[in-house]
Amino acid sequence: MSALSGLKVLDLSRVLAGPWCGQMLADLGADVIKVESFEGDDTRGMGPPYIGNISAYFSCANRNKRSICIDLHKPESREIIEALVAQADVLIENFRTGTAERLGVGYAALSTINPRLIYCSISGYGRTGPDAKRAGYDYAVQAEGGLMAITGARDGAPNKVAVAVVDLATGQNAVIAILAALQQRHSSGRGQQVAVSLFDTQLTWLANIGAGVLFTGEDAPRYGNEHASIVPYQDFSASDQHFVLTVANEKLWHALCETVGHPEWIHDPRFDSNSQRVLHRDLVTANLQAIFSTQPVAYWLQAFSNHGIPCAPINSVKQALFSPLAEANGNVLEVDGIPLVASPLKLSDSPVNYHRAPPQLGQDSQAILSEIGLDYARYAALGVVK
Repeated sequence: MSALSGLKVLDLSRVLAGPWCGQMLADLGADVIKVESFEGDDTRGMGPPYIGNISAYFSCANRNKRSICIDLHKPESREIIEALVAQADVLIENFRTGTAERLGVGYAALSTINPRLIYCSISGYGRTGPDAKRAGYDYAVQAEGGLMAITGARDGAPNKVAVAVVDLATGQNAVIAILAALQQRHSSGRGQQVAVSLFDTQLTWLANIGAGVLFTGEDAPRYGNEHASIVPYQDFSASDQHFVLTVANEKLWHALCETVGHPEWIHDPRFDSNSQRVLHRDLVTANLQAIFSTQPVAYWLQAFSNHGIPCAPINSVKQALFSPLAEANGNVLEVDGIPLVASPLKLSDSPVNYHRAPPQLGQDSQAILSEIGLDYARYAALGVVK
């Protein structure tokens, strides 16, 4: 059995943070029903690329789910929602604040139907406060939450991270909150509402850089591919291409000095501790770059590997996905003709199970209504489902 076998989840969310949460629960064995409008999740139209009519964007966050189309604006939809909620353990939603209540799917209404329901609300800026009703988008939160200010070249413009990392991290936080609430339900017998927001998540993801600002009261500079507080921990250019070198402690620094033929640096007071190397960052970087530019990247990667120094080539996305390591780890798979990146979760006794490709819009509407004892033909005729 999978870890979450028997758990029933209603995923009313769209785009990325909520669906990512739902997919993680589905990967772990939960029966996740994706409740979509007649137009479908926004990401169904975010392409190309497509395989058939499934977009790559939609596919990345919606495997292992079933899809039902419901027009929540129709009063008759209430009968379907109530029947689904009565059997559900978890509900995920990321409507704008107030929308769920107007549609009759807010926590107060649904918890009376099922007091054991774990109701997960995902928002841009929280459900209370001055920005509660603002729509939340990853790009905007990367800007407002400080991430763009510290991303990009030192003397260049602020940059966003290419992947929507705030959405993804928020989805993972939602999973953590849901699992914690389920554990609490084991002892209390009651469900609860849990809430996560993109903005809150982004501030926590400032991590050591955020902590540094709190310690000093001074703003964080942008270091590009360098590390704010570890030197050398950055990219360098060999004679043919760039690579990354991560020297995160004194043992590795000593090994690096030996590898590049400068053991005297080990005892040089400008370089003999990480704190001193941070203060003399530009000198350390210039010295190393002059050496690295004399040989191709393959030479340096082998030399570092021989001395146990962490390093890496800078792969393209295609190179990473089709690398020998990705193949050995089973990181790419295919389900019903749709290629997917596998879950990173490895459970020895209850492994992730890939049993369903991302669903077609409304693919399971009839089957789901039959399971809860409702007549699909009746509701379809009323324009409530399709």
